[in-house]
Amino acid sequence: MRKLATSLIALFCLALPAVAQEQDDPDLIFKKTTVWRLLSPDAKLATYTINDPGVEGVACYFTVPEIGGWSGLAGFAEEVSDVSIACRQVGPIVIKEKFEQGHEMYRQRRSLFFKKMQIVRGCDVKNNVLVYLSYTDKLIEGSPKNSTSAVPIMPWGNSAAPKCGDFMTN
Repeated sequence: MRKLATSLIALFCLALPAVAQEQDDPDLIFKKTTVWRLLSPDAKLATYTINDPGVEGVACYFTVPEIGGWSGLAGFAEEVSDVSIACRQVGPIVIKEKFEQGHEMYRQRRSLFFKKMQIVRGCDVKNNVLVYLSYTDKLIEGSPKNSTSAVPIMPWGNSAAPKCGDFMTN
C-alpha cells in the first residue's frame, strides 16, 4: 500500500507541468544548441511565439534556456531564470476585455515544483502603449531576471487605434 501511494504521488508530481499550463502552448520557432553533449541531450535556447489571448493583433516572441543532460530530459533539472521577450503589433489591435495593470497573459512551469515563467501585460495610458513584462518567480527566493517589451498601439489599414486606457480596470 505504501509503495502504491508513493508511486501515485510521484506520478502526480510528474504530471504537474502539463496540468499547470493554463493557456495554449506557444509555437516553437527554433532551438539553438548552446552546450553540446556527446551522450545526453544538448542544452539549448528555445524561441517561441504566442499571441496575446486578450489583445488581437499582438504577438510575443520569447526565448528561454532548456537544460540538457539526463536530468533535463527527465524533467528534474531546474531551468535557469533567464528569459527575453519582444512583442510586436502584427495586425489591427482589438482589446477584447478590460484588464488590470500586470494582467497575466501566459504562464509556464520552469521546474518540477517551485519556479514559473510569466508574461504579464500593462498599459502606458499617457503614450497609448501596451507593455509586456516577462519574469521568472521562485517560491523561496523570487527572481531578479526579467525582460520588457512595448507595443505602441498604431492604426492598421482602415482600423482606428484603440486607447488602452479605455480598457483599464481600477
